[in-house]
Amino acid sequence: MATAEFGQTVRRWRDRVPPEAAGLPTGGHRRAAGLRREELALLAGISVDYITRLEQGRATNPSEQVVEALGRALRLSGAEREHLFRVAGLVPPGRDTVPARITPSVQRLLDRLTGTPVAVFDAAWTLLLANPLYAALMGDPSGWRGNERNAAWRMLLGPGTRVRHTPEARRALEAGLVADLRETATRYPADQRLRRLIAELRASSERVAELWDSGAVGRHEASRKTVDHPQVGTVTLDCDVLSVTADDLRIMVYTAEPGTRDAERLALLAVLGTQALAERPPARRHG
Repeated sequence: MATAEFGQTVRRWRDRVPPEAAGLPTGGHRRAAGLRREELALLAGISVDYITRLEQGRATNPSEQVVEALGRALRLSGAEREHLFRVAGLVPPGRDTVPARITPSVQRLLDRLTGTPVAVFDAAWTLLLANPLYAALMGDPSGWRGNERNAAWRMLLGPGTRVRHTPEARRALEAGLVADLRETATRYPADQRLRRLIAELRASSERVAELWDSGAVGRHEASRKTVDHPQVGTVTLDCDVLSVTADDLRIMVYTAEPGTRDAERLALLAVLGTQALAERPPARRHG
């Protein structure tokens, strides 16, 4: 159970993070140099009310996902992240579980890609972070919970995405995702969340069960993608997946060739997405 120390720790570390370090605007009068609760809520995808209750010691038992999200938003070091888990009454994830940490150095890199749709996934294809332009392109993920945040689950069992696939490309994608999950499962045999995900996929889809039983292993590779967007129309973009070896992360980056219609539509989407973000209240994610 989280103690009052958890809330005090979050408050202290929130006060020390300047908004510019988190990629936020710094205009207007600020009573303190650090992040406001509303800003931390936006960065972590947690409601302002829940952060207030955590800091005041009125909320207990934050989930691992909430603690991990707060650690990312607060730009914590490895030792600080472990401390935050422990004062939350949780055991820090070990080496045999899928890492969900985004280091401050990687976060600084992401902060510089504001004009590019970017999303960060863990080794099991669970979404850890999506910047505003990615949310504008693919749909706002702030309300997704549990397996909804897993790209493999969304493609194999769930509602899918806005990306257009031919039947042949769809079959290749399914095979690549299952082979990728199998390889990840061999690297993290103690990860219970991953085991539950795979069990649900196999039990709910004959196609997944058949692919899994084939024994194929490999990596899902991204490529050029065509997105059917409800506002700006069809956008075809290059999709590259960058790997962060130390924490086994996949950074998915979408770009358009300069001077093309796709680049123009992506620029329009950046304007529309910024407006939508300004109108949207912070997402709610409780423990």
